[in-house]
Amino acid sequence: MKMEMIQEQYIVDTKGKKLGVILSFARYKRLMEDLHDLAKVAERRNEQPVSLEEMKRYVRHRREVYRML
Repeated sequence: MKMEMIQEQYIVDTKGKKLGVILSFARYKRLMEDLHDLAKVAERRNEQPVSLEEMKRYVRHRREVYRML
């Protein structure tokens, strides 16, 4: 991952109060992806956990189904 200097620019009123921020598009995109990921975590908070073995069986089954197509 490439390190990048965070260079936010703030939009301020005449008294210096911060009203908004300008971000690079790349930074904005990453923030939106992070927000989406957090929303998914919140949606799935009450789901029962799945064991690794159960997930492996599920993936193997899905592979077999797609091979038959």
